[in-house]
Amino acid sequence: MKYSGLVFCLLFLITSNTVFSQKIEGAWEFKSAGKDIILLYKDGYFTRTEFTPTEFLHSWGGIATSNSGKIKISIEFNSAISENVGKEVSYNFLIDNDELEMNEDDLSIKYKRIDDGNAPLAGVWKINGREQDGKMVAIHQSGARKTLKILTGGRFQWFAINPETKQFSGTGGGTYSFSNGKYTENIQFFSRDNNRVGAQLAFDGEIKNSEWYHSGLSSKGDKIYEVWSRKK
Repeated sequence: MKYSGLVFCLLFLITSNTVFSQKIEGAWEFKSAGKDIILLYKDGYFTRTEFTPTEFLHSWGGIATSNSGKIKISIEFNSAISENVGKEVSYNFLIDNDELEMNEDDLSIKYKRIDDGNAPLAGVWKINGREQDGKMVAIHQSGARKTLKILTGGRFQWFAINPETKQFSGTGGGTYSFSNGKYTENIQFFSRDNNRVGAQLAFDGEIKNSEWYHSGLSSKGDKIYEVWSRKK
């Protein structure tokens, strides 16, 4: 009986470690020939973005599920190939320590983990309010139009999209920090204007009643005060 119990415990630990090691949530990076590829996966949403130190190249993403070494993505936006919006793709992956090996279109790419997706602001957020002329105005985006922002442990990406019309309106992202009521973004890519790369934006930020309030200056220097809610 003691021997059987020991075997059971060992099997449980092995299984638990295997399951834990296969968690793909967080941020991953692959660097090659001056190009970065960043994968973000948090709360059922996935993005993949390519850029150089000076130029945005390509981004796509969508609603995702992950199970048993396979990730399935229902594509909601694609900056380069709008025809792919609405399609579903799936990739096999394997995680060994902090390395993610994923098979993408018959190519095997190995990514390094940047973070595990855990942080107070980590999640998928949807903008629902913005101050205009001194008053907070609700943002009611018609139809399937939406502006989302995905944050992992230390990376962020926003994107304005319409999955129904397959329209991609823009995206930007990079690294962020959030401490003592201060939220700071360091822009590493910006599809609308590559000249914004390298800018650092600082905001006052706080979470109240599951909503994220932040105020400061945009990359253009305009005053902003926005309210975001977690996407359900």
